[in-house]
Amino acid sequence: MTTSIWWVRDDLRIHDNPALRAGAADGEVVAVHVDEQIAGVRPPGAASLWWLHHSLTELGARLREHGVPLVLLSGDPEQLIPQLVEDTAAQAVVWTRRYHEPRRAVDARLKARLRESGLRAESVDGYLLHEPWTISTQAGDPYKVYSPFARACRETAEPRLPEGPPPRLRGPELTGSQDSSRWLDEVEFARALEGRGWLPTAPDWAGGLREAWTPGEMGARARLDALENVLDQYAEDRDRPGIDGTSGLSPHLRYGEVSPHEVWHRSLTSGRATGPETFRSELLWREFAWHRLYHLPDLATRNVRPRFDAFDWRDDEEGLRAWQQGSTGIDLVDAGMRELWVTGWMHNRVRLVVASFLTKNLRVHWRRGEEWFWDTLVDADEASNPFNWQWVAGTGDDAAPYFRVFNPDRQQSRFDGEGRYVRRWVPEIGTDHRAAPVVDLRASREEALAAHDAITAP
Repeated sequence: MTTSIWWVRDDLRIHDNPALRAGAADGEVVAVHVDEQIAGVRPPGAASLWWLHHSLTELGARLREHGVPLVLLSGDPEQLIPQLVEDTAAQAVVWTRRYHEPRRAVDARLKARLRESGLRAESVDGYLLHEPWTISTQAGDPYKVYSPFARACRETAEPRLPEGPPPRLRGPELTGSQDSSRWLDEVEFARALEGRGWLPTAPDWAGGLREAWTPGEMGARARLDALENVLDQYAEDRDRPGIDGTSGLSPHLRYGEVSPHEVWHRSLTSGRATGPETFRSELLWREFAWHRLYHLPDLATRNVRPRFDAFDWRDDEEGLRAWQQGSTGIDLVDAGMRELWVTGWMHNRVRLVVASFLTKNLRVHWRRGEEWFWDTLVDADEASNPFNWQWVAGTGDDAAPYFRVFNPDRQQSRFDGEGRYVRRWVPEIGTDHRAAPVVDLRASREEALAAHDAITAP
């Protein structure tokens, strides 16, 4: 009987998990999650760590039902994984591939080292529908525009059919040659996870997150089962923040609590009219973000369009703070930022509005907004977060043109005409306690366009 180590990363699930199935197929499984400390890697934000804590808690409990230990380690995986191999006398290490540097380089070096030692080291796909290098133009180049990228995805083979849990999943029976000190019972596991310090304590700001979300695979599967309830009207309702018209799957996809393949195929058998196809277009937009990050590893730190390096961004700390706190005096902007602070999430239509307001009306650099979202969103990932900020700011290579400035008042009138959303999050509207706008929307738009003209004039 062989023992395989499943290195858990952004695939916190048992259903349709190719890496776990590959490990379980050969015999016994030991799972390990590493709180990685790698130079050049931005750690997850506070909201994401809150989510990860609870998702790992559930995964650990589910694995214990099968006798599979989930080992918690912190440090350099290039040192920790080989040591765990020695401790467990494992013959194989399996993991789900990652697509961003420097993590890809870490995985490549570790795979080479393990194979040189005579072990089976296997990485498999599972985080995306299409791995970034499998979609290219006829000339073999990466896509820079979404529409032809999405068309190419649709013209390739249909995403593979999802599979259930491994037919046989069990942990090792410890022998004298194995170090059992890492095998934690439920209480010890909880204590070790709490020792990572990912939960807020003073103050405990996560009450709204606990009310809004159920992290973990079971919560993901509940959202998946409810998908059919939103797909019929998804094409229209997804833009209306005052109703429950979206899937709520984004944080579950971010940490791999449900596979994109299962979500894709569920959408093929649910919903009517254009709703399911519109939903699949959103899944492909996520794919496109990862496609771009794969080819642009510094997406989070550098303008894709170099001319914006000369753009006259403002150092407006007061305006930035008002934006962060939802006190700009602009109803839809403040509603979105307060929703974000309370729930760790913001409606997609409103994300566009608040990002446009920050980068164009306030003319604050998109990186400041991206960093705030990184810390406060439960669904922030390394690709979608910077990609979408550059898209709205106009600095990306398939971006909304800079002159497209979302007018918050018009957006509110169009998508929240009854004021259901803004009045929920900004109850002081219409009272003497309402803050005055920090900027004039029309004048600031004209100033932003003039600043853009200054870097594009011949």
